[in-house]
Amino acid sequence: MKRLRTISTRNLIGLAVALLVLATGVGIAQGALGSHPKPAPKPLDVAVHDALTAPPVDGVTARVHFTNHLIPSGALPDGTASPLMAGASGRLWVTGDGRFRVELQSQAGDAQIVSDGRVVTAYDASSNTAYRFALPQGRADAAKPDAHTPPTLAKIDQAIAEVGRQWTLSGATPTSTAGQPTYTVRIAPKGDGGLLGAAELAWDATNGVPLRAAVYAAGQRDPVLELSATDVSFGPIATSDVAVSPPAGARVVDLSPSSGTGSGPTDKPHAKPVTGVAAVQAALPFKLSAPDRLAGLPRQQVWLAGHGKQPTAVVTYGRGLGGIAVVEHAAKPGEQPLGGAGAGGRDHGLQLPTINIDGASGHELATALGTVLTFQRGGVDYVVAGSIPAQAAETAARQLG
Repeated sequence: MKRLRTISTRNLIGLAVALLVLATGVGIAQGALGSHPKPAPKPLDVAVHDALTAPPVDGVTARVHFTNHLIPSGALPDGTASPLMAGASGRLWVTGDGRFRVELQSQAGDAQIVSDGRVVTAYDASSNTAYRFALPQGRADAAKPDAHTPPTLAKIDQAIAEVGRQWTLSGATPTSTAGQPTYTVRIAPKGDGGLLGAAELAWDATNGVPLRAAVYAAGQRDPVLELSATDVSFGPIATSDVAVSPPAGARVVDLSPSSGTGSGPTDKPHAKPVTGVAAVQAALPFKLSAPDRLAGLPRQQVWLAGHGKQPTAVVTYGRGLGGIAVVEHAAKPGEQPLGGAGAGGRDHGLQLPTINIDGASGHELATALGTVLTFQRGGVDYVVAGSIPAQAAETAARQLG
């Protein structure tokens, strides 16, 4: 079995990012939960090196708690919100080769986040919807036996210096997490971080186990997103614990770049994605809206993300965390955009304010880390999202269509 600590961390959006950070490595956690031991101080590079070279284990099972303070209190009715939006407790399973499953439980229905190492699927029972995203795969030489050799101290110093060009890094602060001695590092953007203030990661001082990940909004002291693990145990994980599929009747939203063949992300992992304005437009049944600039930001990328009967275009603007993403797909007859189902802008428990986008009715979710705005015009559903204030999102929306 591969060393668990050699699995590369993959980035996803929102919750998925925190889940993958937590799932990148495992070790043996010992000590009473009622105590608060702290490790001896270490330089950051030494603490990271020790974590990456710690003895591996075959797998981990843990209790987890997910905190989500992103959604405004008035937008989520009590007791009926998805655990992905309101936060919840649950369990985590990670295998030695990097497959994982997180189960969050709530009165509104459970949520499952599952990865086989190639695709991450997040299923929300409250809306019976599964979101899929194909993970970036490494180069062919990544499979070589020496491809995952832990980096040397010099390489770690080089990486820290490189990160330090755009981010502010704290040292390895001695802390205590879930009764274990841990080191916590805090990272904050130096330039345009959008509404992001900082992020923190705490790992077991002895075994390099990530025990807590948190995200902070700019100007706020408490985290808006946090995933922490407790009651950790270690040993082999059964395949059935991490191989869970959404129900047969679930709606599937595929966010992976498309090859234009109509196949899913796992059918042809090496197919060339469809990118560029002309190529994406040729695959769409509607007119693509992709101006050269949006809300003052230059256009960066255009790709085809949908598959099968509902091709979807994704257009990004700007660089860094302060950028904007626009998602476009043909509206189905009688279908309302996000937040438009029912009176008051309700969609699976969300109660979103209605806004006017130059005559088109839309709905807006403004959070501490960013804004998601949806509207429908000319038979096309638009989603504008970014780590930007609501006013910036509304400006961008008025320049589309």
